[in-house]
Amino acid sequence: MKPLRSRSRNSPAQVAAQAAQIERDLAAIRQAMRRPLEAEYAKGNVTVPQKAVLQVVVQNPGASLRDLSRAVSLAHSTVSGIVDRLEKRGMIERRQDSADGRLSRIHPSAAVAQFVKERIPALRTGPLHSAMARATPNERAGIARALRRLRALLDAD
Repeated sequence: MKPLRSRSRNSPAQVAAQAAQIERDLAAIRQAMRRPLEAEYAKGNVTVPQKAVLQVVVQNPGASLRDLSRAVSLAHSTVSGIVDRLEKRGMIERRQDSADGRLSRIHPSAAVAQFVKERIPALRTGPLHSAMARATPNERAGIARALRRLRALLDAD
């Protein structure tokens, strides 16, 4: 009787299954990392389009409505309404363009700028910091090694 051949750990099916599992794990990790920030947006009753406009305004203070419309791929009138609502809530400010008084430029409010500068970094890294604090030193080192290796393998493609 012929002995059964053991399947290689590198069979295409096994590699595909492992890659699929890693993708699911990475998606779950990304979701866990975003959860605190998304909770803050939810507390502030910020809609997805408002969040998109705020992100552009924070990254590009002084953007025009036309710039915002292009950046978020929404109609000018839609973005104008979003800006109106955010302005009423004190989250952004319209300022006249110094070179062309007919134009207004959109800036984040001082409170939003401070939130982005001080609070968002902690919200983004908080879940990871908390999880790593619960890991043993050997687990942290192993996680770091594995992630560096995965990144190197991905960069090689």
